[in-house]
Amino acid sequence: MRSLKQSSKKFIKMKTQLLSLAALVFFSIAVSAQETKPTVKEEVKKDAKAVGTAVEKGADWTADTAKKGVKATEKGIKKSTKWTKKTAKKGKKAVKEGYEDTKEYVKKETK
Repeated sequence: MRSLKQSSKKFIKMKTQLLSLAALVFFSIAVSAQETKPTVKEEVKKDAKAVGTAVEKGADWTADTAKKGVKATEKGIKKSTKWTKKTAKKGKKAVKEGYEDTKEYVKKETK
């Protein structure tokens, strides 16, 4: 009987240790699973970094857009110069033809 009492005590002790270990594991999992909220200071740092990144990207975009605008303006000026030159030549020709027609008409009418 004595051995049955001793084995029973060992079983109870082992059961207690096992339950304690299980509770400890469960508690550690529960604590690690909780989401920690960032502090105000961390939030401000995060926001400041986001703003800095946005400003940097905005500056890069502005520079790229300005370069594209310069190229487009140069092309536009070249094209408009060619168009103006062609139009001026056509206008000159039309005025000359109109002048010649008028000159001939006046000669016919005054005879």
